[in-house]
Amino acid sequence: MATYKEIFGTNIEVLASDPANPVAGQVWYNSTDNVVKGEVFQAAAWATGGDLNTARFFLGGAGTDNTSALVVGGESPPYVGITESYNGASWTEVADLNLAKSSFNGCGTATAALASGGDTVPGNVGTNEIWNGTSWTEDADLNTARGGSGQTGTTTSSLVFGGNGPTAATESWNGTSWTEVNDLNAARRYVGSAGTDNTSALAFGGSSPTVANTESWNGTSWTEVNDLNTGRSLLGGAGTQTSALGFGGAIPPITAVTEEWNGTSWTEVNDLNTARNSMGSAGTQTSALSAGGSVPPQTAATEEWTGAGNVTVTFTDS
Repeated sequence: MATYKEIFGTNIEVLASDPANPVAGQVWYNSTDNVVKGEVFQAAAWATGGDLNTARFFLGGAGTDNTSALVVGGESPPYVGITESYNGASWTEVADLNLAKSSFNGCGTATAALASGGDTVPGNVGTNEIWNGTSWTEDADLNTARGGSGQTGTTTSSLVFGGNGPTAATESWNGTSWTEVNDLNAARRYVGSAGTDNTSALAFGGSSPTVANTESWNGTSWTEVNDLNTGRSLLGGAGTQTSALGFGGAIPPITAVTEEWNGTSWTEVNDLNTARNSMGSAGTQTSALSAGGSVPPQTAATEEWTGAGNVTVTFTDS
């Protein structure tokens, strides 16, 4: 049998610690841990995370990646204001919304989030609440009350678009008040969303009826760009205007389809492990979270997305 040196032309390195920037295919012996390690390519995929404490659907989400996120509100049923914080392994219940509601996207981080609009009894609301890491505070309402809208940004720079009607209405938040700006080209509700602030956003999918339309926002107007490969509504979204992830939703039927956006087009990648819609979502194209939703019925299941890339592994003889 050929040796490693005969195949690759060099011996396995002996190192006291793992190299700082290993390359794919590199193998070394870690003399401190007494193990053989290597750098291998890992395909993008969803993995099971910790379950929510309260199963629900039509909930909002916020967060920077799949280890630091917030989900809020939803229907269990009935409407709830429950807020849960995720640390990459488990969810912890924190302070509730002031108004129990569902059907809103939310935006921001696990410690500074925005929950704007939504549905409750007797219908659409424009209530806007800000999370400071400890509690929710009511702030200026949307100009147009609505549920089923997309939302992107931060607590000081946010965009809300689409929603029940369906409507094409778009509003921009500057940290103090909402201003009506240019409408979406296609009115729709239950739209997927991604973006960093009120000058850079992506709206994809939705129902008016079900569409695959994708639109990009430049701070002034919406421009139609390439469609999703699979048109659907009630889908999750994460990432930015040029690097986004869209997952799950209803075609109908309910689907597990996941697609990546590279700023120009969508590419189908590995599906969610469990098909679902109306979930809470957060994160980026390479580190996203899908929590709760409807399978049906409502679920507490959480899935963590890790994008394709190199990872360090330990080799064993088993």
